[in-house]
Amino acid sequence: MKFSSNLFIIFLLSISLSVAQSQKNSKDDKINAELFNNFKLRSIGPAATSGRIGDIAIYQSEPNVWYIAVSCGGVWKTTNAGASFTPIFDNYGSYSIGCVAIDPNNKHIVWVGTGENNSQRSVGYGDGIYKSIDGGKSFTKMGLEKSEHIAKIIIDPTNSDIIYVASQGPLWGPGGDRGLYKSTDGGKTWVQSLKISENTGVTDILMDPRDSKVLYAASYQRRRHIWTMIDGGPEATIYKSTNAGTTWEKCNNGIPSGDLGRIGLAMSPQNPDVLYAVIEAPEKGGFFKSTDRGASWVKQSSYYSGSAQYYHELFPDPIDFDKVYAVDTYTRVTSDGGKTWNNVGLKERHVDDHIVWVDPKNNSHLLIGGDGGLYESYDKGQTWRYFENLPVTQFYRIQADNDEPFYNVYGGTQDNNSIGAPYRTAHPGGILNQDWKYVV
Repeated sequence: MKFSSNLFIIFLLSISLSVAQSQKNSKDDKINAELFNNFKLRSIGPAATSGRIGDIAIYQSEPNVWYIAVSCGGVWKTTNAGASFTPIFDNYGSYSIGCVAIDPNNKHIVWVGTGENNSQRSVGYGDGIYKSIDGGKSFTKMGLEKSEHIAKIIIDPTNSDIIYVASQGPLWGPGGDRGLYKSTDGGKTWVQSLKISENTGVTDILMDPRDSKVLYAASYQRRRHIWTMIDGGPEATIYKSTNAGTTWEKCNNGIPSGDLGRIGLAMSPQNPDVLYAVIEAPEKGGFFKSTDRGASWVKQSSYYSGSAQYYHELFPDPIDFDKVYAVDTYTRVTSDGGKTWNNVGLKERHVDDHIVWVDPKNNSHLLIGGDGGLYESYDKGQTWRYFENLPVTQFYRIQADNDEPFYNVYGGTQDNNSIGAPYRTAHPGGILNQDWKYVV
């Protein structure tokens, strides 16, 4: 009995200590919460180097309103053609954005696909698709939470409730919300319009402007592991639907067989019967053209990107027929349907581009977004203006020193060197781009 009594006393003491510790932890948690609630985050930049721009959406009737999708920095909006930018996606589930699209019927409806559509070593994943009905003031998640990497969104110009979403799917594993998805109720529910397999998603889609039931899609089979990147496979090809995605058929007559990598698609704005495709495939890949709505393809040249997993998107000129831009480490442009190519100008501009926007009223006016930020040209790329007001530099690691009176913050960035700046300055305008210095 004495032994049992001692155990009972120890048991009571342990309960008392646990309750006391729990109360203490609860009090400490409250103190910590109150303490950290007093801390306010503030931006210290930099915008001198900016970061990877993945997509641009501009409503045609309001050319001063731009939405900028950043691969590692949310969505930014300008209403004054870039004189100033406002972040509009900071309070939502993913910092990584794959694409942004404006409803052609309603400028206030904006769709955002999260998870950048690249397959690099350092890549952010998303948590689905979002919709705004107030021009980006607020967003609502509309599903596809397991898509992880959304490549493109198309809204039917005849019916805003019909939306198509190309999902590449998870990069590091199979499954997820992968393939082409369609909604007929404004994003409330989704059906998988095109399913290939648990390893293959969709990386690009096109819609015929004459008939919104006619669609084209490029499938993409890829998987990244720590030791390698499998970029391609036998399930990559081009599909076509003539019934709004109810059924699909391969339209691959003339394109390479066997294992293919990432495929980029484009449709001629002047003649939608003409399609373009840039196809990754060692020795047999290249740039292909169809003049019969995908029934057959003819190889125009051997050009395709050496890093297709990071690029392979096409942007046709809205005014000049057979002129197409292909984003790449050095963005290329063809004026003869892909037979010959030239580099777009790089004067005082960063390499590694991901989006080209061509002004539909003045094709000398271009916007290019890439790893170095956002640039604008009014002479078809001969000279460029850099936007020094988008603080979306992608840092891999940061560190502070012990300098006084203001310590310095340093960081290694994606493709933009290692840089540092004081955490505070005596300048009335705060920390400026000029305060950031390269670490040499």
